[in-house]
Order: sequence, then structure tokens, then C-alpha cells
Amino acid sequence: MTMTTAVACPDPEDRSQAEVDERESERGLATAEYAIATLAAAGFAGALLAILKGGDVKAMLTSLVQSALSIG
Repeated sequence: MTMTTAVACPDPEDRSQAEVDERESERGLATAEYAIATLAAAGFAGALLAILKGGDVKAMLTSLVQSALSIG
């Protein structure tokens, strides 16, 4: 005995014009959100790089790594 499950998808002509207009107005929204998130991540990475290149932070991280390696 074979059972199948049908998924009800509305036909394009069954949708109201308002639904169609709403979907059309949101086209490309996900792409814009990804672009903004990518720019924010790049900005954060740049700021982090600038901070880590500073002498004080570099010395602190170097001493932290050296002490972690000398314990074992």
C-alpha cells in the first residue's frame, strides 16, 4: 500500500493582488540583509585587527601564549 501526501500550494491566480504586490515589494530584501551583515562583519574584523596590532595587546597575547605553553 503506497501513501502519498499532497501539499496544498495556492495557484498564482488564487492569490489576491495585495499578496502579489507585498511579495514583489520584498524582493531582494534578504540580499540586502546579507550585504549589511557582511559589511558589519568586515568592519568588525578591521577594528579587531587594528586593536590586535597595537603593541600593548600584542605583548599581552604573546605573554599569555608563552605562559600557556610553558605550563605543560
